[in-house]
Amino acid sequence: MSIFPFLGPYAPHAILALQNESQITRDMFLSHITELSNQLPNRAFVLNFCEDRYWFLVGFAAALMRNQITLLPPTRTPEVLTQIGHMYRQCYCLVDEVNHGTTLDTYDVRHCQGARRDSYEIPRFPENQVAAIAFTSGSTGEPQPHKKTWGSLVTIAQKTGARLGINGSEEMGIVATVPPQHMFGLETSIILAIQHGATIHSGRPFYPEDVRLALSVLAGQRILITTPLHIRACVTEGTSLPPLICILSATAPLSISLAQQAENLFQAPVLEIYGFAEAGTVALRRPIKSEKWQVLDGISLIPEGDGFSAKAPYFPEAVSVPDRITVCGSSEFILHGRLANFVNIAGRRVSLDELNHRLNNIDGIEDGVFFMPDEVDDRVTRLVAFVVAPGKTPEEIQATLRNNIDPVFIPRPLYFVDKLPRNSTGKLPRESLRHLLVRLSDDHGVGKPTN
Repeated sequence: MSIFPFLGPYAPHAILALQNESQITRDMFLSHITELSNQLPNRAFVLNFCEDRYWFLVGFAAALMRNQITLLPPTRTPEVLTQIGHMYRQCYCLVDEVNHGTTLDTYDVRHCQGARRDSYEIPRFPENQVAAIAFTSGSTGEPQPHKKTWGSLVTIAQKTGARLGINGSEEMGIVATVPPQHMFGLETSIILAIQHGATIHSGRPFYPEDVRLALSVLAGQRILITTPLHIRACVTEGTSLPPLICILSATAPLSISLAQQAENLFQAPVLEIYGFAEAGTVALRRPIKSEKWQVLDGISLIPEGDGFSAKAPYFPEAVSVPDRITVCGSSEFILHGRLANFVNIAGRRVSLDELNHRLNNIDGIEDGVFFMPDEVDDRVTRLVAFVVAPGKTPEEIQATLRNNIDPVFIPRPLYFVDKLPRNSTGKLPRESLRHLLVRLSDDHGVGKPTN
């Protein structure tokens, strides 16, 4: 059985993280996790709610040292946390702020001051040790757990780094606008960074100017890990970012036009990651170069019923791909959209992802989404759409859509909003859209602008 070290090629006094204005060396980090691991309660599972990315990393490493599994819930709503609490009754919570908003047993990682030693040994963990459990919501709405071994997390980080051309030989820093509790954030802003000797910026900048400032304090080469929502904000503001190796985007589809605008403005390749909770990162692509996704080395796509499954040496078993894809050769595929997102109207079938792509490519639309409401009794259920489009009229948008999609998929009604209810990773939970529709349909007509 293979054993993987927690840290990659860092020099002993290399800067592992920037926290506010403080530089944290590798040895300082090792002192923090050594002390914290000795202080943690004797539990099997932990929720890591640390907002600061460095403190999250400390808590994640210390939990691994105690053979504790970090739980990664899809949201922090009381309902979901209650469900997970019932599933994992030995669970406690790591926090780094007073107002953490949880009633679970908590431990504040900031109590850890760091033990003082002349030297520290880098912890190593067996490849089959379960490091985390990510959750998706099944058809019942109950969180569905998916185990992540330490070996799978490290292997994905190594293969992603190889695809990006990262070899750890040059100074490099990473800024992320996504939380580390999300699989995309964990894999890229945490595991990719520590395995390739990158400096981690501990914050999570939101506004374009915050992103610029966070990148500017890092030395050497830089990677921005983000979402289409944040890319669009930076492009709209015309933000001048420091030189970048690349921008990594995930959590929502990235349009080719937005990727092209970003590359023109930031003079850096914009790469998109495809993955899902069951498998983690599966493939990457550069949208302006090709619509095809290239799977990571070692992953193979195998026909399974009407779809495909992904197979890799670090998967305990083949994992069903939740999207409709067309496989091209041995290592490429074209993505058509999530199987669960296909709608059938009047005998015509289309993916909501495809409709969203067409909607967001309309000039003047800053953000938009199609939504298929739940069926009620025998009433006809129609597609609706929400758009953020100052200066546009419903008639203009509907006319453009008629030229780009089948008329049966024209949204009825079309709602104007100030913003969409995106979560911290830029996703639009179905429940949030359902609540938005209920609120708007109570007192607004078709196409009428609304707040």
